Amino acid sequence: MSDKKNTIVIVCGPTAVGKTAIAIKLAKYFNTQIISADSRQCFNELNIGVAKPSLDELNSATHHFINSHSIYENVNAGFFETYALNAANEIFLHNNIAVMVGGTGLYIKSFCEGMDAMPIIDSNIREKIKQQYESNGLLWLQEQLQLKDPVFWQTAEQQNPQRLMRALEIVEATGQSNIYFRKGDKQERNFDIIKIGLTLPREILYTSINNRVDTMMEQGLLKEVENLIPHKSLNALQTVGYKEFFSYFDGNCTLENAVEQLKKNTRHYAKRQMTWFKKDEAVQWFKPNDVEMIIGEIVAKMGK
Repeated sequence: MSDKKNTIVIVCGPTAVGKTAIAIKLAKYFNTQIISADSRQCFNELNIGVAKPSLDELNSATHHFINSHSIYENVNAGFFETYALNAANEIFLHNNIAVMVGGTGLYIKSFCEGMDAMPIIDSNIREKIKQQYESNGLLWLQEQLQLKDPVFWQTAEQQNPQRLMRALEIVEATGQSNIYFRKGDKQERNFDIIKIGLTLPREILYTSINNRVDTMMEQGLLKEVENLIPHKSLNALQTVGYKEFFSYFDGNCTLENAVEQLKKNTRHYAKRQMTWFKKDEAVQWFKPNDVEMIIGEIVAKMGK
């Protein structure tokens, strides 16, 4: 490690692996604050379906980027980069270490390395693609991107409609492949970064995911989704935990089917998260109960 004064400890990994609990323990140990790197928990209107930390958890350590924005706001990776850097600087006024926790890989990447400058998209193009996706489904979206940007398609998140719509917007608006805009120039940060990844055997993680969904249903997820039906066209709600039940309320499936689809989609999401983070050689992997080992690793790297 360098002799830089400040350090960000990033706790990452798949959904339902236990990141929140570890982040809070680290924040308490180092007497510091937490920056969430979750693309959905920032929305004030979303709670159960995004597995937002409980009130007790939120009160046990100061959290940034949770309940901080509305589903009507345009929050993306570039926005998060600016927000999180400002939050880190605020924390560094009082402490030389801050904790970041989350499973949104692109947000974490933008914070660590910066974002490539992407073109501004005309709202008419965005709305047209969104309407076509809602009418024709994911398969149409996949076929369009494969046809119009075949090079990018090879590395795209092919099951992620939000990423695919964004990619299609760019090629429609500019005539250029997404690859053209991805320069990959990494920004230098004036703090050190320690990345801690949490992992569990697949069968244990999948059981945790299934149990979490059952708990969400007991907590009133169905009612939460029902209250959000008037807003279901917003980008913030085109996501796992909500879209499955919109289909139920539209009469396209049974409640049992919707719950099973949510479990399946969440497992797939966890798999994509692990694929993303495993590509990052800077991540050091631990089990969620390896708290003392994690603290020891952080202290050693900080030279304390």
